[in-house]
Amino acid sequence: MSSYLENLQQKQRKMADLWQAFGAPEAEVYASQPQGYRYRAEFRIWHQDNQAHYAMYRPGTKIPQPIVQFAPACDRIRQAMPLLMQEINRNELLKQRLYTVEFLATLSNELLVTLIYHRPIEQDWDEAARPLQRLLDAQILGRSRKRKRVLGRDYLEECLTTATGNWKYRQYEGSFSQPNAAMACHMIDWVVAQAGKNKTDLLELYCGNGNFTLPLSRCFGKVLATELSKVSIRALEWAIENNGCTNLTCARLSAEELVQAMDGVRPFRRLQEIDLSSYQFSHLLVDPPRAGLDPATRAFAARFEQIIYISCSPESLHRDLQQLTQTHEIVATALFDQFPMTDHIENGALLRKSQTVGEKGGC
Repeated sequence: MSSYLENLQQKQRKMADLWQAFGAPEAEVYASQPQGYRYRAEFRIWHQDNQAHYAMYRPGTKIPQPIVQFAPACDRIRQAMPLLMQEINRNELLKQRLYTVEFLATLSNELLVTLIYHRPIEQDWDEAARPLQRLLDAQILGRSRKRKRVLGRDYLEECLTTATGNWKYRQYEGSFSQPNAAMACHMIDWVVAQAGKNKTDLLELYCGNGNFTLPLSRCFGKVLATELSKVSIRALEWAIENNGCTNLTCARLSAEELVQAMDGVRPFRRLQEIDLSSYQFSHLLVDPPRAGLDPATRAFAARFEQIIYISCSPESLHRDLQQLTQTHEIVATALFDQFPMTDHIENGALLRKSQTVGEKGGC
């Protein structure tokens, strides 16, 4: 435990320097359990002496390190790992040119396993893999170039319990979902607390499968959420219906495209049934990839009264804040230890338009 606390304190010190540079308040810190926290895991397969092994690469090298167990994985994944590998090594059809195994689990104890190959897989693979369904009580998928074999379902259904209630999500194989499920609940609660209750509307960019979108629908008059991934939008459409979020609309657009649509630069058929002029946006939520926000989106964000920024990269966050703090001040911060015992840092920031910035008529 002491080594975990040391790792967390190192992250706190790094972020304290960043927040101090912008005159931001001290961050709320959300610690994670040091082990058993990952509900997604991916392993390369190392073949040696006619046996397959899980492998991970040593940091900074391309040297594979065979492993038997993976302590950060949740119990469901850890229990499945040796059973799966034992069966793979018993069956040449399952083992031949297998190069990656992906695990996806849920708090409700569901499991989906994807086997990825460097060779075509056909119906004979289905027959070889079917016993894995019974052994692991899991959904099993096989992938090779331009082929996808599904034994069962290609998704899981998750339920996250938060301060605002229980939220149902659909997580498709191969699409993004929060790896640390318990931390995802803390992140939702923090974001909802920062949003508060509003009669105005929220615009969310990079919404994924609706991790924040669904709970935030209770904080605003209306919510418009955008995401480029077709699979994530399909998952969110299912979640909107199954969570009864009648004030929530989603559209498959990138952040850049949404900015173009809002500014009337070009029309989008994907927005034909959405009247952008009917929204009174006061808040913007962004949860971008590691690269952060592009210049056009940073300039666009300056129009909003409040910005909630979730970041997975201190470096891109620092760059983006250099521009955003020209119009906004940081009024709340958070550190979410999504990946304990690593260098990875997940952060949250609430920015409010500065008093010295003149009104520009909203968005």
